[in-house]
Amino acid sequence: MAIELPPLPYEPHELEPHVSADTLGFHHGKHHKAYVDRTNQLIAGTDLENADLETVIVRAREKGEQTLLNQSGQVWNHSFFWRCMTPEKLQPEGQLAELIQRDFGGLDAFKDAFKKEGVGHFASGWAWLVLKDGKLAVTSYHDGDSPVGRGVTPLLTCDVWEHAYYLDYQNDRGGFLDAFLNNLVNWKFAARQLEQASAQQSA
Repeated sequence: MAIELPPLPYEPHELEPHVSADTLGFHHGKHHKAYVDRTNQLIAGTDLENADLETVIVRAREKGEQTLLNQSGQVWNHSFFWRCMTPEKLQPEGQLAELIQRDFGGLDAFKDAFKKEGVGHFASGWAWLVLKDGKLAVTSYHDGDSPVGRGVTPLLTCDVWEHAYYLDYQNDRGGFLDAFLNNLVNWKFAARQLEQASAQQSA
């Protein structure tokens, strides 16, 4: 079964003024779609043709197939990223808020660490909040690499490729990260990721 482009979980204009409808239109409808199409081309006629996306990513990493790893990773990363944003203005609650306080010293300290990681990430890639060995951590991955198969649970990500923000922020990556962290983060989604990880560990 071919890998498909998921729909956005909101209308393109609903993240304005922080992310424009033009940016989302190009980012989702052009960039993300191109990664989906290219991944399907690369796996057509191979033993991965009917595999799920996570399997494709892990196998590409194991085989050292960098082109497939980047393309399939970008499909997964973008699908996750769209769900990390919401038109609602939310705050972390419950267990997630407790872990942010424990592991970072509070929400503002987390935002500082996440922004520092994203701004400091050289060239293209992704900034992530992950759960690793029972603790929250901020990290980043280059190009199209992803947390899939790396022994961590992704809770939140922000795309720091220039195509994610250049129409709206030009070269001000920090301004984009501020807008993301202060106005767009879907803390409910991050909390669900954490709950699922906790349930799997209990099982």
